[in-house]
Amino acid sequence: MVFSSIAFLFVFLPASIGLYFLVPHRARNAVLLAASLIFYLWGSGALIAILLVSIALNYLCGALVWRARLSASRPLMAAGLTVAIAGNLAILGYFKYANFLILQINQAGEMAGLGTIAWDGIILPIGISFYTFQAMSYVFDIARGAARPARGLFDFALYVAMFPQLVAGPIVRYASLAEALQTRTTRLDDFAIGAQRFALGLVKKVVIADTVAPIADAAFDGSGGDLTFAGAWLGLLAYTIQIYFDFSGYSDMAIGLGRILGFRFPENFDRPYSAHSITEFWRRWHISLSSWFRDYLYIPLGGNRLGALRTYANLWLVFLVTGLWHGANWTFILWGAWHGLLLIAERVTGWRERRFTGLPAVIGARALTLLLVMAGWVLFRSADLASAGAYFQALASPDLAHLPFEVARAADNRALITLALAALVFVLPRSLRMPAVMEGGDLRGLLARCMILGAGYPYALVLVVAGAFTAFIYFQF
Repeated sequence: MVFSSIAFLFVFLPASIGLYFLVPHRARNAVLLAASLIFYLWGSGALIAILLVSIALNYLCGALVWRARLSASRPLMAAGLTVAIAGNLAILGYFKYANFLILQINQAGEMAGLGTIAWDGIILPIGISFYTFQAMSYVFDIARGAARPARGLFDFALYVAMFPQLVAGPIVRYASLAEALQTRTTRLDDFAIGAQRFALGLVKKVVIADTVAPIADAAFDGSGGDLTFAGAWLGLLAYTIQIYFDFSGYSDMAIGLGRILGFRFPENFDRPYSAHSITEFWRRWHISLSSWFRDYLYIPLGGNRLGALRTYANLWLVFLVTGLWHGANWTFILWGAWHGLLLIAERVTGWRERRFTGLPAVIGARALTLLLVMAGWVLFRSADLASAGAYFQALASPDLAHLPFEVARAADNRALITLALAALVFVLPRSLRMPAVMEGGDLRGLLARCMILGAGYPYALVLVVAGAFTAFIYFQF
């Protein structure tokens, strides 16, 4: 079920929120868990079994690790962590990467003149990367003493399966929700702030991301060998806008729903396109995933404590895994490798330590970082390496040709105006954060609320009713 769908906005959401506040406080967790399982069942059907297996596996491993901590048993701790890591990676590996692995084996077999493996393909459960990483973090945090175990399986199931952030994050640490899972209240101002944050996310998704998406789709999918220089750059700009407003819009909606229900989810974006370096970009983009890899992979590998070469190797490995986390495709692996190389280059040159002052230096740093990020988006969006290569060729081949027909048809006045207005995110002051502005009690906050709640949100609902909505990009991960 998609947040920006008629079924969610007009049926599921009002029914679940209404029932949640109608029942006594002691029954609210039960209502929320039931709603969350229905939400996932609605979109995934029988694949909900994988979610339930993940919940049971990590709850039991967490209990085992906690017992090991209490008894100071290193063998028991090792057993609990081994089962958790092996079990979670086995589930994730089979459902997310088996198709890719079999494809590589079959292609190699064909090239060598050998037979191929008969394979029907595996359906990817929605959100498996997100809920697997969230559940694993629970076991890891108990092991390192950063969290105590859940009060019971019921609380842990709610933590993993809570519908606002189940399928696309933010990836939430158990310790940050443990108290709220047992006792919480929703004040009127919490409800109001959560509702307006949800509205902001819906506007980002439906009014901006979905409006410019056809331009990106036409450039990356529909033009083939007819792609021109202008068409390639327009399509890349559209995708750069689309993926940010699509994913940050989902995060806004998740954070807003959490606030309504009495939970405080972490921020997942902080104006990433205003970054002065790739290092800073990753402190601002998909923050919950970046911090997950930092805490549970980069630091355990040694971080930056074992010398420069080991630091570079750790960064390289972490971002290769980051790319692979996003999808089973060589394009994602190279996207991760690209960012890993850029981060290493910034450390070698000292660029990550520079502080930019003065307008020309700030503009130059932001423009260079944005250009490097956009180059990565070509790999991220392309269907395969050949398509990515053709796209890079079009980007680097200036010509006077017109837009390809499919791109020109997608780039109507509404899409171009939306693209131009959304592109202001590249140049607005770094301190300007719309959620904070909307919460303000000054004139600026009033104007922002009027713009989003009085105009943007009703318009978004009209677009939803008209059928102008799509699945979120990160649902595929």
